[in-house]
Amino acid sequence: QVQLVESGGGLLKPGGSLRLSCKVSGFTVRRDAMSWYRQAPGEEREWVGRIDRDGTTWFQGSVDRRFTISRDNVKNMVYLQMNNLIPEDTAVYYCNSAVLRPWGQGTRVTVSS
Repeated sequence: QVQLVESGGGLLKPGGSLRLSCKVSGFTVRRDAMSWYRQAPGEEREWVGRIDRDGTTWFQGSVDRRFTISRDNVKNMVYLQMNNLIPEDTAVYYCNSAVLRPWGQGTRVTVSS
């Protein structure tokens, strides 16, 4: 059974850092490109970044050089390291594969002074 479980969100001040985790069940992360998405209040869900099967990462411009994505093939997990957070990063964050699976519950990140 496919399941995506995001965790690690929280409330923090601008400039802070946070690492989100995505635990995957039902398929193998190293065999698929994995993306992070986010949905800000009142907005559509948007793509944040992706890690390809070969480990190459890609990010949308607003988070490039602040966020990184990594993968643990043994634990079958994907991570989103977020640095230098700004209020515009406030959102619920989700992970998913290139071929979209059922969405998890997401994890909420709030950046506020």
